Formats: sequence, structure tokens, C-alpha cells
Amino acid sequence: MDNLVLNILKIEEEIKNRKKLPYFRYNKGKKVHKKQILFHKCQKRNRWVFGGNRSGKTECGAMEVVFLALGTHPYKKNKQTEGWVVSLSRQVQRDVAQRKILEYLPPYSIEKIVMLSGGQGSAESGIIDFILVRNELGSISKIGFKSCDQGREKFQGASLDYVWFDEEPPYDIYLECRMRVLDRCGEIFGTMTPLKGLTWVYNTIYLNEHDDEEVWYEQMEWADNPFLSQEEVDGMTKSMSSEELEARRYGKFIATSGLVYSEFDENVHVIEPFLVPSEWQDNISIDPGLHNPLSAHFYAVDYDDNVYVVAEHFEAEKDVSYHANKIKEIADRLNWKRTSSGKLSALIDPAASQRTLSSEKTVVELFNENGILVNTKVNKDMFSGIATVKSYLKSADGRVKLYIFKNCVNLIREFKSYWWGEGDNPVKKDDHSLDELRYYLMTKPRNTYKPKKTEIQKDKERLARKLRFLK
Repeated sequence: MDNLVLNILKIEEEIKNRKKLPYFRYNKGKKVHKKQILFHKCQKRNRWVFGGNRSGKTECGAMEVVFLALGTHPYKKNKQTEGWVVSLSRQVQRDVAQRKILEYLPPYSIEKIVMLSGGQGSAESGIIDFILVRNELGSISKIGFKSCDQGREKFQGASLDYVWFDEEPPYDIYLECRMRVLDRCGEIFGTMTPLKGLTWVYNTIYLNEHDDEEVWYEQMEWADNPFLSQEEVDGMTKSMSSEELEARRYGKFIATSGLVYSEFDENVHVIEPFLVPSEWQDNISIDPGLHNPLSAHFYAVDYDDNVYVVAEHFEAEKDVSYHANKIKEIADRLNWKRTSSGKLSALIDPAASQRTLSSEKTVVELFNENGILVNTKVNKDMFSGIATVKSYLKSADGRVKLYIFKNCVNLIREFKSYWWGEGDNPVKKDDHSLDELRYYLMTKPRNTYKPKKTEIQKDKERLARKLRFLK
């Protein structure tokens, strides 16, 4: 009996000691890092965290590897896994990703550590080749370590369940690693501070220029990390320039020219779609294009003069008949208002009324023939238009008056990629949606009065607003 009691006491002591391990304390207790949890919950297969220094991005990358290796992931189906941790260099591997994984990986789960340099007795000070981990399924998982300075050829051949990039890798290595997870339907995830400017990550992940449904990202800043003291935040803020703060605090991509619409915040201005009351329907705006994309958006306005971009058509290399049919399909889906003759009405760039040598009819005439009455009387002044858009993104009193449904992916992307260029002019590239947004906002009359609402209207408006904030 004494031996039994002693064994029970030993087990209880072991359980007590294990609960003190970082693995068991991660995001448990009174303080939790909500964005780390969002990262772990996300089911997309190409996930990234753009975070400032000390924002908590590396911790969630390391913990994701540990979850996958142990077979204890709280939000995914668990299995035996093999994956890579990719750092910029062997030294960075030792000092950052390797150290974090050793910190979170419970010592009792480690079956074997194979070193490239140094001894197993002090693995944290050497360079690890791979770690074999006993998982909860009774099998062995493998965590391998790679560095970008090895070159792309060292990333060939393997078949993997996941790859974690700790900081931004070269594009060729990223592509090679995507091939490594292809046959297992594995995943890529990366955690980085965007210090290199507008690189491939900016285009491929942040802008998602290929509309890849598996791409997801989150931005972390110091305020998201509940374990940083305000005193520490204030001290770091004072030591950095405003440009450094954008990247090192907020995890934002920066360019020397600067964003035109720096007021745009995807977490504020982009919302889940909801059923828009018919009374809010206002207008359609079109920026025409043949070889360039044609961009068209549907705009609604509530009684407080807030603008909602509720639907999008964006496509290139098509004729007017095709675009008109697509716009009418969207209108039918939204039950969008029409004129007494049954046609849609829209704003369009005045250039659409010009006849070219290659066409007998103008774009305006062609749209009219295809059931869309287009109005070319729009204000195209760029700088006053930019100022107007800015005022809707954030007014003088701090109010937000422009909301974009998340399915309007091209408009959202253009907001994130519209930069000032030489001569204090915006770079005229990928701005078709922003152009017709300007046409609309510059042409839209301000609401000068609020009509008396019926009880049904009031109820519909309350319901719409409730749905908008249910995410």
C-alpha cells in the first residue's frame, strides 16, 4: 500500500510539474492572445502572420509546429506528421525558431534529437538537424530544420505535411516548399515582420493577386499581445521612426512612396455581406476596359449617409455585351432597382462616350443597347476625388462612412496597393476599381435630410445593422 501511495504521489507531482510547462500555459489563463487563436483556428492551407517585433507571431508559429508534431492540435484532425521549420540562416534558426520549439515542446515527448553541430545535452546552443517526437497517437513525428542560405536544391525531394517559414524566404524556396506539401495536401504557414518592402509576399499573400482561396493572413501589433506592458510599448515606440513603426509595431508593408489611402483598415472597412434594404440601393459605377479589366460596383447608402459597396464585377478581355450581362445577373440576384423602362442605370467614365476608329459605336451606346443606361456626367478630378474617398474612410471627427463587403476582393486589393509615385501623383496601376469608386463618391449627393421612416423600415435597418456586426 505504501508503494501505491508513493506512486500516486509521484504521478500527482509529475502532473503538477507538467502543468507548469510553457506548452500547457500557452494562451491559458486570464490573458489570451486572440489573434494567435485565430491563426490556429484557420483551416486555410497557406496562412501567414505579418507582425511587428514582440507581437507574438513567432510563438504561434512554433506552437503550431508543436501541436502538429504532438498530434494535439485543438482545431484540426490529428495524425503522425513530418514537417520543416525554415529559417533565414542556421544562426537565426538556433536563436529564434529552434529555441521557441524547444521551449514549447514538452521534454518527455522528445524521442531523439539529431544535431548538425553541438551536443544533444545542450541542443539549444547547437544546430539541430531534426527532432523525433512521440505523439499522442502512439507513433513518431518528425520536425526537420532548414535554412534559406542552403539554396533551393536542398529543399527538393521530400514529401511533407507542413512547412513553417520563420520570416520571409526567397520566392524560389517558397515555391519549392509548396511542392513538398502537394501530394499530402499539406499546409504552408509563415510568420514574419515585413521589413523588405513590397516583395513577392506582398503581391502573392497580402494582395492575393491570384485570388487563391487557400491564402489567409492576419496582422499583429504590440497592442494585440496582452503580455507586453504599456511601459515597454511606450519605450519601444519612442526609439523608432514613424516608418519603422509601421513595420516593426504594426506588421505593415512599407514603401518609400507611401500608401495613398493609409486610412484604409481591412479590419474596420471590410465587413461580412448582409441583406441590404431596397431603400438603401443607390447606384452602379463602371470603369470600362477591354484589354484592361472592366470594374463595376453596386453602391448602397443608409439614412446616416454611410456608403456600402455590396457587389463587384471585375474582368478583362471581354466585350460590352458580356459585361452588361454579368452586371445584370448581379442586379437580378440583388433585386436591384431599375428604371421605368426596365433598364439599369449606372455611372461611367466620360471616355466611354468617345468613338474610336475600330468601333462604329461608343461604349456608352453599346451599354445602352444592352440594357444599362450609363451617365457620363461624373467628376474625374483625381486629387479632390482622393480627398473625398479619404473623408469616407475616416472623417474629420473620426467616423467611418465607407464599408466594403468582403466579396469585393478587387476593390479591397487596390486599396492595399495604391501608392504615391513621382511628382506626388499616384502610380496609375491596378486602380480601375478605385477610379469608379471616386466617380461614384464625387457624384453622389450628400443626404441633407432624413426621411420619416415607417416602423417596417426601422425594423429592417436594425436587422441589417445587427447582421453586419455578427462576424
